[in-house]
Amino acid sequence: MAGNSESPSSEAFRLFSSSSDEKPNLGFGFFDSSETPRPSLPPCVEVLPSEVSSSVKYIVEPVSLDGLTLLKGRVSTREVFALSNSDLVPGKYEGGLKLWEGSLDLVKALHSEVENGHLAFTGKRVLELGCGHGLPGIFACLEGAATVHFQDFNAEVLRCLTIPNANANLPKNVQPSALNVTNYDTGTEVRFFAGDWSEIDKLLHTHDIEDDPTNPVSGYDIILMAETVYSISVLQNLYELIKKCTSSPHGLVYMAAKKHYFGVGGGTRRFLSVVEKDGLMDFSMVAEVADGSSNVREVFMTLMMELEEVPIGRLTNLKRLL
Repeated sequence: MAGNSESPSSEAFRLFSSSSDEKPNLGFGFFDSSETPRPSLPPCVEVLPSEVSSSVKYIVEPVSLDGLTLLKGRVSTREVFALSNSDLVPGKYEGGLKLWEGSLDLVKALHSEVENGHLAFTGKRVLELGCGHGLPGIFACLEGAATVHFQDFNAEVLRCLTIPNANANLPKNVQPSALNVTNYDTGTEVRFFAGDWSEIDKLLHTHDIEDDPTNPVSGYDIILMAETVYSISVLQNLYELIKKCTSSPHGLVYMAAKKHYFGVGGGTRRFLSVVEKDGLMDFSMVAEVADGSSNVREVFMTLMMELEEVPIGRLTNLKRLL
């Protein structure tokens, strides 16, 4: 979920229920005050695998996902950021240490897409935005992606959680290299980047859609993101980054999120309205989860189209969804 800081912070109110950092279905507090100045953004940096934290307690636990088992770590938000385990402070900590439901939904959906022959990661360039635990990106590594880049707002999340999770899940021949060179026998390149969505494109594989729409080596073939569309204030920066980073034409974006985030205004439908208005990407629903543990959650796939393609039926689809 971690990725973009747009709102200042003051008093917290609870949006989702939360009991401890040991459970995957955790909540967070959002902060909102019109009087507090917006905090300055941290610098965008690449975090080397060799910078993994050795001072923070990391407890590894299995996660079972419809026949697929991955390992995820558990670390203390208080220990890493000096915050209580339910806090989210825009500009300081964007929730990356929690395991959000959408991340699990996305891995399940990707696994199903691969098994059904609708998706293949082999040889693909993959980016996970707002990665936190990084389970979707780790799944892409295990499925043979050529490149997997992980992005989170906080470098601390990458050092204390994402990199350890990658090390726990990936066989030795695809574990991230401390020198960021092509990794061992599989040729998988695994790298980690920290920074805000409004600026992180400087470090990622990007392209200019208008100047170079068909360069086969520009951008990422597949972008993954879970619980990134939680607030209206982040949607435009996120979408602009996606456009810069998605391979054109026919790059894919898989998004898992709640249909609506009450109290902060975001959600899948708000984001899809931004996509539809711009007219460069088409979309379709991959999965819907209504298990009663939260409001309805959804997984969507969006596709970067040829600039000359006419988005037939897209407006009708959006109106039907909304």
